[in-house]
Amino acid sequence: MLITQAWAQGAGAPLGGGIESMLLIVLMFVVLYFLMIRPQMKRAKEHKTLLDGLQKGDEVVTVGGVLGRISKLNENYVTLEIANNIEVQVQRPAVQVLLPKGTIKNIQ
Repeated sequence: MLITQAWAQGAGAPLGGGIESMLLIVLMFVVLYFLMIRPQMKRAKEHKTLLDGLQKGDEVVTVGGVLGRISKLNENYVTLEIANNIEVQVQRPAVQVLLPKGTIKNIQ
């Protein structure tokens, strides 16, 4: 008896469900764009601007949490002075944050 009712309901269903499902998929992509893709592109653009603006003497924090002052710049690498006469070379994209001048006091 239940199977007969299911067939009866399926035969009389309207065929216009395709447009609503397409609109739902398009709406999901629009929401995905504004919630995930657009903010990520904005952060990537800001990080590229930060990396292009690096100068000798800037105080930075790397992705690994190392604080240091830039002593040498290359197009691919940055040399950070993390203590007196101790330098570390990191890749340029590893620089995460540019600190205000005078934040690091112990490096002279």
